[in-house]
Amino acid sequence: MQDLAWVMLGCALGGMARLWVANIVGHHLGETFPWGTMVVNVTGAFVIGIFAAVAASGEGWLGEPTTWLFAGIGFLGSYTTVSAFSLQTLFLMQNGQRWQAAGNVALSLGLCLAAAALGLLAGTGLTAVG
Repeated sequence: MQDLAWVMLGCALGGMARLWVANIVGHHLGETFPWGTMVVNVTGAFVIGIFAAVAASGEGWLGEPTTWLFAGIGFLGSYTTVSAFSLQTLFLMQNGQRWQAAGNVALSLGLCLAAAALGLLAGTGLTAVG
């Protein structure tokens, strides 16, 4: 039951962070393309790469199962959003913006994979230094 509480707390905070970041990005870059969702997903992919590398090392607080439940599953699981990405892509297609929809898929996939890889590399570097 305690594990569930850590995940729930992480989800609550991650969801609020997602809304805050997506709104700021949307306000500055506009809402005609889902930049807010893309920024959230790319930054979340980068951070989970770092967390995964540090957790795999077994060193520090990220190596603790409770921390992974809170930060990895709860916070980042709620912070990143496949559902919003999917719906926004479908809306672009329905509005006849096929190139924007394809660009959203390609950019999101490419940038998120690259961000996760860079995060994993950065996290591996952090554990080598520490």
